[in-house]
Amino acid sequence: MLETLYKLYHQKNTFHLFIISFIVFAILNIIENVIHYNIGKTSNKEFEFSNPTIIDWKKIIVTMIIFALLQGFLTMYFY
Repeated sequence: MLETLYKLYHQKNTFHLFIISFIVFAILNIIENVIHYNIGKTSNKEFEFSNPTIIDWKKIIVTMIIFALLQGFLTMYFY
């Protein structure tokens, strides 16, 4: 498996770097955004983990997509 990832990462075409970078960043960023959402929501009281509302999920996902695209393009550009 690691050999396959190594070969994929070192191909001459860099589009795969964009995809890998986008997916990894998106997953990690969604987790981080939900944690920050809960910290901001309960900043003046005891920490309480709750699921964001539909409107807040839309805001989180739009923000995450913008930064994930930026991350993917910068990874592709500087490779």
